[in-house]
Amino acid sequence: MITLYADYHTHTIYSHGTGTIMDNVMAAKSKGLTEIAITDHGIRHFTFGVKKKNIAKMRDEVDRINAHCDGVKVLLGMECNVISTEGDIDMNDEIRKYLDILLVGYHMMVMPKALKDAWNIYGLNYLEKFFSYNTEKVKEKNTIAIAKAIEKHKIDIITHPGARIPIDTAYIAQIAAKAGTALEINSHSSAMRAEHVKAAAKYGVKFVIDSDAHKPEDVGRLDNGLRIALEAGLDSSQIINAVK
Repeated sequence: MITLYADYHTHTIYSHGTGTIMDNVMAAKSKGLTEIAITDHGIRHFTFGVKKKNIAKMRDEVDRINAHCDGVKVLLGMECNVISTEGDIDMNDEIRKYLDILLVGYHMMVMPKALKDAWNIYGLNYLEKFFSYNTEKVKEKNTIAIAKAIEKHKIDIITHPGARIPIDTAYIAQIAAKAGTALEINSHSSAMRAEHVKAAAKYGVKFVIDSDAHKPEDVGRLDNGLRIALEAGLDSSQIINAVK
C-alpha cells in the first residue's frame, strides 16, 4: 500500500488557477495532506506566467500561512519552462532566492530564448503533432533539451514528461537519476503511463505523484497517478511524496 502525504504541483490565481494560495492549502488539509507546493507557471509562459512583481508577495503570503496554519507545510515553487534546445529555463537567481522547490516542464505557449528555439521547440513539435513529421528527430531534440535543463539547473521535479511532446523517457530517467531530479506521474494529464514508468524505474530515478490542480477542489486528487504507479509496480521508496 502506498500512502501519499504531499501534492507538489498546484496552481493559483497568480497564474491560471481559480483559487488563492490559502484555498489550495485548506483543500490540501481537508484531504489529509501535510505538505503542499504552490507552483504557478514560469514568467515566460504566455498569458499564464507569474508576474515578477508578485513573486515577493507570494513568498510573504506563504510565510504568513506557515506561521499560522498548523498541520500543513506550504512550499513556494514555480513550474518553469524550457525555453531553448540548450536547456535554458525561465529562471534566474533573482527569482530562485524566493523559492523552496523548482519544477520544470515543456510547454508550447512560452516565449523562447531565440528564433531558432521557436522553430525547434514549437515549429517542429507542431509539425510532428499534426503531420507525424520526422518524429524520431523531433523526439531526439526534445529529449536533449530536457536532459540539458536537468544538467544545467538544480531541478526538483520534471512535470508531466511527454505530455505535449514526444521524448525518450528512459534516457531522461538516466539523466534525472544522476541529478536527483524526480519525474512526475501527473494525475491530471496521465501522460506518463505505466509502461513509461516501468522503463524509467529501471534506472533508479525517483518519482512524484501530483495533481497539477488548477482549482482548489482538485488539490490532492492523486488517485489516477497512484493507480499508474501501482500498475507499474512502484513502492513507497521510489516515490518522494509517499510515506516511508
